Amino acid sequence: MANFKQKEYKSKSGKSYTFQHPGVRAISKINDGSKNKFGVILEERLSEEVLKHVIVDPKMKIDDFNDYTEYSEVVNAAYAFVTGNDENEDADDGDQQEGS
Repeated sequence: MANFKQKEYKSKSGKSYTFQHPGVRAISKINDGSKNKFGVILEERLSEEVLKHVIVDPKMKIDDFNDYTEYSEVVNAAYAFVTGNDENEDADDGDQQEGS
């Protein structure tokens, strides 16, 4: 069965978040559901889904953020994590998730 990898993330402001990969099918559904009828990704829809399914601690909604910079940084980092676009960061920081 699927191994749901997690990652601890610390934002530039010093706040900690836990990301969890919800599985390939869930990521596909997030991507599909975040697009308008022309295939353009809508920020609000994508953010809501990432906050709901990927950022597992603390559980937050868009309205819980006081700062757009923090919101944008965290959602983008979480999305990069689930899409595999943060692998270079993991290699640089000696991520302990290697043996999974």
